[in-house]
Amino acid sequence: MNQQLAHLLQLGLAIFIMSSSGTLGRYIELPPPVTIWMRCIIGAVALFIVLKVGKFDLRIGNRKNFWLLFGSSLLLAGHWVSYFYSLKLSTVAIGMLSLFTYPVITAFLEPVMLKIPFQKSSLALGILAFVGVALLAPELSFENEHTLGIAIGVFSALCYSIRNILMKKRVAQQSGITLMFYQLLFISLFLWPVLFGFEFEPAQLSTDWEALLILGLFTTATGHTLLVLSFKHFTVSTVSVISALTPLLGILLGFLVLNEIPAGRTYIGGSLIFLTVVTESLKSIFQKRN
Repeated sequence: MNQQLAHLLQLGLAIFIMSSSGTLGRYIELPPPVTIWMRCIIGAVALFIVLKVGKFDLRIGNRKNFWLLFGSSLLLAGHWVSYFYSLKLSTVAIGMLSLFTYPVITAFLEPVMLKIPFQKSSLALGILAFVGVALLAPELSFENEHTLGIAIGVFSALCYSIRNILMKKRVAQQSGITLMFYQLLFISLFLWPVLFGFEFEPAQLSTDWEALLILGLFTTATGHTLLVLSFKHFTVSTVSVISALTPLLGILLGFLVLNEIPAGRTYIGGSLIFLTVVTESLKSIFQKRN
C-alpha cells in the first residue's frame, strides 16, 4: 500500500472516531468541566498503560518543551470545555458546525506561526469546507442560547486551531502518544479544582458511565492520538480541511442516537465537504510523490 495512502487512512480513522464527540457531548448530562475532567482521567490512564507496555520514552525534554506542552494543554482544555458548552446550548449540528470554522482559522494562522509558505489552495479549500458545513446546519434560530452556543463554538475553534499548530512543532520530535498522554494529564490537573464549583448527583455517573468510557477510551485516547500522529505527515491546514468530514458523520450519529433530524440542505453541504476532502487528499498524495 502507498505510504501516503496509509497515512490518509489513519487520519480518516481518527476523523471517524472523533465524530462521536458531538453526540456524546449532548448525551452526557454532567456539567461540561466534569465531563472533560473524567474523559481526561480515563484517557490518560489508557495511554499510560500503552506507553508502559510499549516502553515509550516518557521524558518531555527541556524547559521550553515543557511550557509549550503546558500551553497547548491549556488551549485543548479551553477547546473541549467550550465545545461541550456549545453543544449543551444548541444542537449537535450547530455545535459541530461552529467548531468547524477552525480549518479557515488554521489556514490563516499556520503560515504565520510556523513561518511556512502561505498555501492559497488550502485557504480556498478551507473556505469551501466552511461553506459546506454551514449548509449542513438546520435553519438557525437566533435565540439567545443558540447565538451564544455559536459564539462559544467559534471560540473553541480558535483554541483548537492554535493548539494543533503548537503540537505540529513537537510531534516531529516526540511520540504523539507521549504528547497526548501529558496533555490529558495536565488537563486533569487544571480541571480538578474546578470540580468543587459544580454540583451534580452521583447517580448521574451511574447513567453516564458507559458514555464516559467511550468518550475517554475511544474518542479521546484513540481518536485524538491518531490525529496528533497525523501531524507528522500532513500540514495542520491539510488535516483541518480533511477533518471537515467530522461534522457530517457527527450529525448522522446525532440523528441515529438522539433523533436530531438535520435540514434538507444537509445533502448539498455534505457534497461540498466530500468534494473538499477528496481534493485535499489527492493534493497531499501528489505533493508527496513530487
